[in-house]
Amino acid sequence: QDSGMPQPSSVYRIAVRGTPHVLASRARWARSVAQRLVGLIGCTRLEPGQGLIIPACRSIHTCFMRIPIDAVFVDQSWRVVKLYRQLVPWRLSATVWEAWAVVELPAGRLDQVPLKVGDQLLVETLKFT
Repeated sequence: QDSGMPQPSSVYRIAVRGTPHVLASRARWARSVAQRLVGLIGCTRLEPGQGLIIPACRSIHTCFMRIPIDAVFVDQSWRVVKLYRQLVPWRLSATVWEAWAVVELPAGRLDQVPLKVGDQLLVETLKFT
């Protein structure tokens, strides 16, 4: 278990605190401006277990994306503040003012993991890249 904020050059496991449920077993951090701007554009598939963490993010779009996604907005303590299921290409999320970051996941992941607003996520560093 990590203390403090995740390191941006790592791979992460994102779990629901107090449960056996894992949202992503191999999430990456969008650490550069380019990574934040591009996000998942051009991605033709998200494998099970993959995810993208975008910090300092209160809204997202799926313009130019080829796949639908699920999105979990969290505050700075990794508490879930908003969920989007099956956000299809060419859509915009609402601005989530209480959000600090978003975790983008394969579409359908939120149907597999019981997650609700108010749940606490646990982010663990798996390895440095």
